[in-house]
Amino acid sequence: MNATLARLRHALLRLIVRPRLDLPLALALLLLAGVGLLTLTSAADLDMRVIAAQAVRFVLGALLLLAVSRVPPVRLRSLTPWLYAISTLLLLVVAVLGEGRGAHRWLNLGVLRFQPSELLKLTMPMMAAWYLAQRPLPPRWRDLAVVGLLIAVPAVLIAEQPDLGTALLVAAAGVFALFLSGLAWWRIGMLLGALAGALPVAWHFMHQYQRERVLTFLNPESDPLGTGWHIIQSEIAVGSGGWFGKGWHQGTQSRLEFLPEHTTDFIFAVFAEEFGLIGVTLLVALYAFIIGRCLWIAVNARDTYSRLLGGALAMSFFVYVMVNGGMITGILPVVGVPLPLVSYGGTSAVSLLTGFGVLMSIHAHRKLVDSRD
Repeated sequence: MNATLARLRHALLRLIVRPRLDLPLALALLLLAGVGLLTLTSAADLDMRVIAAQAVRFVLGALLLLAVSRVPPVRLRSLTPWLYAISTLLLLVVAVLGEGRGAHRWLNLGVLRFQPSELLKLTMPMMAAWYLAQRPLPPRWRDLAVVGLLIAVPAVLIAEQPDLGTALLVAAAGVFALFLSGLAWWRIGMLLGALAGALPVAWHFMHQYQRERVLTFLNPESDPLGTGWHIIQSEIAVGSGGWFGKGWHQGTQSRLEFLPEHTTDFIFAVFAEEFGLIGVTLLVALYAFIIGRCLWIAVNARDTYSRLLGGALAMSFFVYVMVNGGMITGILPVVGVPLPLVSYGGTSAVSLLTGFGVLMSIHAHRKLVDSRD
């Protein structure tokens, strides 16, 4: 027992004293988490319980980042099918035992309540990269069909919860791995054409509230006190910030409860109102640096699995930022996508930081060439 405890203590000390981190990316993530806590403090009207809960999640996510960063990519690749299978199985469990506000999205384990669909944001690109890395690239039609099936199964299960926004993000993560595998442009065009042709069918299977969100996006003024309320109030908050903003904790849209979901999906509007265009520009520049650094890590990876996975994770992070920003400015429909590491949310923050741990691992082991590649 003493020997086991000693080995565990030694492993923890190595993790803390000699972390395998990309320092520029780690500092950027630390800065982004600080901005997130600062913005959340204002959005939550100085409710320290909310801030403490988010800080605990950041700490948990950081520990997972450190732990995953020490796992070699070759080991992650060997674990990928199991991780994908377990996370998909949890979606089936959610369908039976899940809970939530009008949806089945959460599993309550008593001491822990989490959203299994968030796990697929990581395991989906891992699985797509795992499959493609073992086959000739660019992929053939048969391989495209297999990867499409791997993407479709969890995406459909998540959409049935219903959670269309997360389903689309999970699907996008897998599609990015396909795109980065060297898919020919004519094949991409054919797939996009098939997707466009399937939209009328998808509209038929959408829930009524999802259809209303699309229609509201096209004309929010048609129901300004109902379905259009979110977009209209968000646009007012963003516009009222001007160049320099109203100042921290001085925004009126959130403090007077005009802006809904101001600690989660619409926290970007709170930030824009308080810090203005200058603040938004700096925040977007920080996101751009993080995404660019992740792509640099992916480009410098030494094996196909790591390159595909790193690139897919970087592009997925870009989509999270783009969709949330487009949502609060009325450019995209409201789909319930939080702003990464700024919006309040436990499972999302932890899964994102774990994904960055994978990128840290790819960076730390970039000189180790997998002989099976």
